[in-house]
Amino acid sequence: MTAEVLERPSIGTEGAPFDLSAPETLAATGLSEDLVTQLVIKLLHFNADCTGVEIAHRLGLEFVVVEPILETLKRSHQCEVFGGGLLGAPSFRYRITDAGRRRAQLFLEHNQYVGAAPVPLSQYREYMTKFRQGAKRVVTPAAVRQAVSHLVLSDRVVNQIGPAVASGQSLFVYGPPGNGKTVIAQALHNLLEGPIAIPHAIEVEGHIIRLFNPINHEPVADTGGDRWTREAQLDRRWILCRRPKVMVGGELTVQSLDLAYSATTGFYNAPIQMLANGGLLLIDDFGRQACSPRDMLNRWIVPLESRVDFLTLQSGQKFDVPFDVLVVFATNIKPTELVDEAFLRRIHYKVLAESPTVQEFRKIFEGCCRQGGLAYDDSLVESLLDGFYRPRGIPLRGCHPRDLIDQALSMAEYLGNPGRLTAELLEAACESYFVDDAEPAPTYA
Repeated sequence: MTAEVLERPSIGTEGAPFDLSAPETLAATGLSEDLVTQLVIKLLHFNADCTGVEIAHRLGLEFVVVEPILETLKRSHQCEVFGGGLLGAPSFRYRITDAGRRRAQLFLEHNQYVGAAPVPLSQYREYMTKFRQGAKRVVTPAAVRQAVSHLVLSDRVVNQIGPAVASGQSLFVYGPPGNGKTVIAQALHNLLEGPIAIPHAIEVEGHIIRLFNPINHEPVADTGGDRWTREAQLDRRWILCRRPKVMVGGELTVQSLDLAYSATTGFYNAPIQMLANGGLLLIDDFGRQACSPRDMLNRWIVPLESRVDFLTLQSGQKFDVPFDVLVVFATNIKPTELVDEAFLRRIHYKVLAESPTVQEFRKIFEGCCRQGGLAYDDSLVESLLDGFYRPRGIPLRGCHPRDLIDQALSMAEYLGNPGRLTAELLEAACESYFVDDAEPAPTYA
């Protein structure tokens, strides 16, 4: 009976994969002994007692890496063994001593990071470089159609967004409000295939930047169970995730694009573009942020062109990080009113989310009825167009069918009527949905 051989875990190109197997020595982690010692003693400070294996697991390291540090702490009487041991050193139970607690307090004054050991910046750079080289960007018209199958888009729009994703270039989606710019941008995320490994944190010259964020990063389910992770010894400092999708709107500030240092915790949180590395960053309602569009765009010019971003630590030290982000700017303001020619030149793809034609409007209306479990009646759409849109010159918008159907059904529920569409309900929905600036003529008794 032959033993089953497990491949070492790697993510990257087939020719030059990035090795994600767990490091078996301190040197292989790329971290200093002092930094790992700080993490161990701070962990023991906050946990009454832990086995050697538990300490290593919480730090995302193998016990063989942590064991020499625990031995050093034992010899200096900063921690002690008080139980366990039936299965050898990994099962020893450790607890911190008074001397260790005093040292932990000094470390906590410097920073309060306690968790998985960080990944050195050099290893993160190497991984992102190989990830970019190996990332699949085989985007076909059929794949784009599938990604936006829930939308009604013209061939022109499909043939514009497809090449943008295939090239990895950024996108400017503009047009009248209500035509699905945000939904189009979100759908592009469906075209980014394959997982990406995200470090819990990154170490830069002894400083720690927390990167993994459960709000923006969705871990990939381990289809192989714990067996693959355990036997193949995956580096637990990384988490395998779906390609990230980060969305920001009017709350975005220039400060959001830089490292966020907390004087309370003593470590940094990564900026939004770093959270989105390897995935999609949607700047929604661009031009409606509190800061000036020009100031914000000046911050983007270099990264968009060089694919490298520069960040600054509290000490003033600058360092570069990969900028492998598909940035999508979505706005209903004319691009020429927001940015100058120099910036538009750096965004190679501009997509106009145009208003639907009458035929497309009918198709959207039919799709909304189908989603709501309603019977579609084309005569209702025709009466809506003839009785309300055309006489008032109201432009068609992609969001109108969904909104008007929702309001008509809400009106039916309020009146205690059956949940089905009628011409009267749609007319009432239009009366409350559209703004009529014309004041009715006064009547005098």
